[in-house]
Amino acid sequence: MGLQDKIAHYKEFKQGVSHCTFNPEGPGVVRIHLIPPKFRLFGNSAYIVILNGYYLLPIGRSWALLLSFFMKEVNRYDGKPIGEAQEAQILKNTVGRMHGAYPFVTRDTLREDLYEMLDVLFAVAHGEGGELDLEKLSIRAYAKHMTAPHRVDLMVSAMTDEAGGWKCNQKCTFCYAAGQARSGARELDTGEWKAVIDKLIASNVPMLTFTGGEPTLREDIDLLIAHAKACVTRLNTNGILLTRELVAKLKAAGLDSVQITLYSHDATVHNALVGATRFEDTVQGIRNAVEGGLDVSVNTPLCKKNADYERTLAFIRSLGVRFVTASGLICTGMASTAHKAYDLTQGELIDIITAAKHTCDDADMEIDFTSPGLLPRKVLEDLGMNVPMCGAALSNMAVAPDGEVIPCQSWLAASAGLGNILVTDFKKIWKHKRCTALRGMTECEALECPFRKGASD
Repeated sequence: MGLQDKIAHYKEFKQGVSHCTFNPEGPGVVRIHLIPPKFRLFGNSAYIVILNGYYLLPIGRSWALLLSFFMKEVNRYDGKPIGEAQEAQILKNTVGRMHGAYPFVTRDTLREDLYEMLDVLFAVAHGEGGELDLEKLSIRAYAKHMTAPHRVDLMVSAMTDEAGGWKCNQKCTFCYAAGQARSGARELDTGEWKAVIDKLIASNVPMLTFTGGEPTLREDIDLLIAHAKACVTRLNTNGILLTRELVAKLKAAGLDSVQITLYSHDATVHNALVGATRFEDTVQGIRNAVEGGLDVSVNTPLCKKNADYERTLAFIRSLGVRFVTASGLICTGMASTAHKAYDLTQGELIDIITAAKHTCDDADMEIDFTSPGLLPRKVLEDLGMNVPMCGAALSNMAVAPDGEVIPCQSWLAASAGLGNILVTDFKKIWKHKRCTALRGMTECEALECPFRKGASD
């Protein structure tokens, strides 16, 4: 690639992340974020496409430019239906702009390249990319080209209010947020959180997760999600307040997916672990979210009290949910001591997850295990499951209730702060020595959660 071509790329991508949404009302919504690498005059770096906030795909410079031109043409019709005439105009304009950048390539070839690229992207976004010959991406190998994490968790609800009361409608035994120094910090108001969202979008963050505490305790949660329209948006909740009315507001705000925590199919077990008699409310919240057309997943933190996970999976499937995640216990907050009495052994976890994977395969469900270091890599690979790694200050970061940026949402100790995003430039936060050290971990080191290693103090 010549110098003139590189300058053309710089001009096209100097605004940072490009975003486009196809078929926003579903089914089959596709959210595309195209993330350019750090600009370097010499040397070639892959661009990253993030599909539906989940799939990461490296693409070369020519495809990146072609995709950028295409998304800009599509975005001219934002909020408007696109018919055959509009599709033809989008195609003509995209090929015309690309031909201007690559004048020695025929328009027919560029048109074929566009069709091929879109076929690949849509297949991957719909989870149908298994047969494609795609390059495997190691995010740690790509870290030096990144300028921001791919996801930031917004802890919009604190665990305690100013009077010291519990600002959550549950008292979970293993809550990682409760009992930490920053968990009782003042919550930012609506305007401040919107300013945070604006700063993160400007810093090239493509996905935002709204969490807490319990984020649905905020009356403005739908307004904050709507303000983050340029991002893939997710909500982590206990589901208690997911009434039909709130679900409709979240759907209208453009929420991409909601994750609801359910500990067990057994009301007694679930209520004991969440410290409240709210099982029926959570189950109804799941039903409301499914019936309201939200993309729903259910997470279950596993311990000795709810080890009959297969029955819980059957119950979850009966509610109309196909996507589930399971985790171990995060050894911080309320769980810093409680986990010792409830932890499963590695052998017990292997048996539970192995049986769960077979159950999910038979029930047309998809399952992920999300806790780094608790299961051997080979066990997960043999089951055909993703291998979780610590993504702190790399693939994900978090903003605490007071606006302080922290390496991940579990890392709420007072010493973990990297700077308040409302007053500190995000570039400075990204280059903080703690962030640099976390990104410097090898893949082997990242296979274990820092809290399990005692390195998070």
